[in-house]
Amino acid sequence: MSPKKLVANDSVGKGKKATITVEVKKEIIAKHERGVRVVDLVREYGRTSSTICTILKRKEQFKTLEVAKGVTKVTKKRPQILEEVEKLLLVWMNERQLHGDSVSEALVCAKAKKLYVDLVRKTPGASSEEEEIFKASRGWFEKFRKRSGIQCCATWGGCQL
Repeated sequence: MSPKKLVANDSVGKGKKATITVEVKKEIIAKHERGVRVVDLVREYGRTSSTICTILKRKEQFKTLEVAKGVTKVTKKRPQILEEVEKLLLVWMNERQLHGDSVSEALVCAKAKKLYVDLVRKTPGASSEEEEIFKASRGWFEKFRKRSGIQCCATWGGCQL
């Protein structure tokens, strides 16, 4: 009779995959370009060498990206104007927070729509039809919240960065 083999529990050590933000990917690329070895990056970020190497292989793509804070993956090319709207919106929300004001979802959506319309009007060659493309819906707001790390309290309707 042959000895029994011990079967390892497949679920041990495996949890939900943690995503890496684009900011961290850019940081990894910058460190590697300054001479930090892949092995050291693996230890520092707690990722596998294949993950780090994949990031480094796609470094040109990540270097050119200008995304809002907290974005983890780029599934499709978002219009640059929407990126600009979200950056301006975060600045506006920071200013409101510094004044001690809270902002509601409706207020954020209205401000986002206004910023979008203003930016489209300032863009040369833009038509009035483009002003109607962006809706600033509840779905957009929820995704914007996740992308930028905004915390909202449902009981009083205010948001904090």
